[in-house]
Amino acid sequence: MNFISTRGNAPVATLSQAIAAGLAPDGGLYVPEQMPPARALQPGASLAQTAATLLQPFFAGDVLAGELPAICSEAFDFPAPLRPLATPGDHVLELFHGPTAAFKDFGARFLAASLSRLRGGNGRPLTVVVATSGDTGAAVAAAFHRQPGLQVVVLYPDGRVSPRQAHQLGCLGGNIRALRVAGSFDDCQAMVKQALGDADLQARRPLSSANSISLGRLLPQMGYYADAALQHQARHGKPLNLVIPTGNLGNAMAAVLARQLGVPLGRIVLATNANRVLPDYFAGGDYVPMPSVATLANAMDVGAPSNFERLRGFYRGDDAALRAAFIARAVDDDAIRATIRHRFENQGEVFCPHTATALHVLAQLRASGEAAADQDWAVAATAHPAKFEAVVEPLIGREVPVPAALAELLQRPAHAEPCAPQYDALRTCLLG
Repeated sequence: MNFISTRGNAPVATLSQAIAAGLAPDGGLYVPEQMPPARALQPGASLAQTAATLLQPFFAGDVLAGELPAICSEAFDFPAPLRPLATPGDHVLELFHGPTAAFKDFGARFLAASLSRLRGGNGRPLTVVVATSGDTGAAVAAAFHRQPGLQVVVLYPDGRVSPRQAHQLGCLGGNIRALRVAGSFDDCQAMVKQALGDADLQARRPLSSANSISLGRLLPQMGYYADAALQHQARHGKPLNLVIPTGNLGNAMAAVLARQLGVPLGRIVLATNANRVLPDYFAGGDYVPMPSVATLANAMDVGAPSNFERLRGFYRGDDAALRAAFIARAVDDDAIRATIRHRFENQGEVFCPHTATALHVLAQLRASGEAAADQDWAVAATAHPAKFEAVVEPLIGREVPVPAALAELLQRPAHAEPCAPQYDALRTCLLG
């Protein structure tokens, strides 16, 4: 299968070329030249097997095709359970059981396994440059740590990630370098995109990306939605609807692609925090990126969601059709706090601010009748609440147990270098 840029001014690429590049040369995002037909998927397979079956057409004819089962086995070696909630028909899809306690572990590990095979220990090192609003950078750092021939530079907005997230970003060392940027996530993302499009810099230091703009991050995320939906369909005989917390729109885009490939998913609802770019667009306004606003659900503090370009292209630029296909709701910090407190006091459940955002939206859908009583829904739980103890623990009045893998990372010393929010500062760091 070949891949093209959303902007239409870049050469056709193979999957390996698209994964290695991250961003297309014209600044666009790689998408399949054409979507493959629906896949024959069966429940009962392992998560890794389901992911490999779903991804096979995208790898057809590529040098990585024969490695796909092994890559999936490396990336999907921890569970993503679908757990029922107290409200009948409501579920939570727990995506935080990986080494950095966030859903991004799946895609980051898949990308690392792919790039390590493509590099093969030959040639100049490849530098993976990644902007993070909280969880991406830690997942990428952990996945690429000590991988030969691969170096990682992580940019994060100083003071706008949780203390434990910041610690994870700077605690590995070795081939991992953390830059704390005196700006917003949007500044970090713009700097990374400019670096990837800098031909002179690329000639001197080959670069790739590990944000959700990378197909190597985006495509594997279809796997856990397929696994959950197939198991649910087998048990209950109905499709699973989703509420997905979203910032850069990659996780939701993966669900859209999975549904197109025949995965029994129903509606896909987008839950955002006070950054209202997507809710305003889906309510009928123009798509207007705005400076991001800092919130309790910091991983979604995105004012210019990159994958909107992919989503809009998927609907061939038909804004009316795109708006008709989705609901997007914004949730403020007060509602996030109230949801965390309410779920603990009434159900004894503890959630991170991002998952609480989606739970609040699902409760709104149930109350309004937009989510019918006979429909089954799942909220994507994107991170473990222990990563946000400064937010969660005061609201529930007790400590949140820390998963073993996260506790191990938190015991390491951490260091991050300061960086100005201008591209020249990043360029200097990369060439230094």
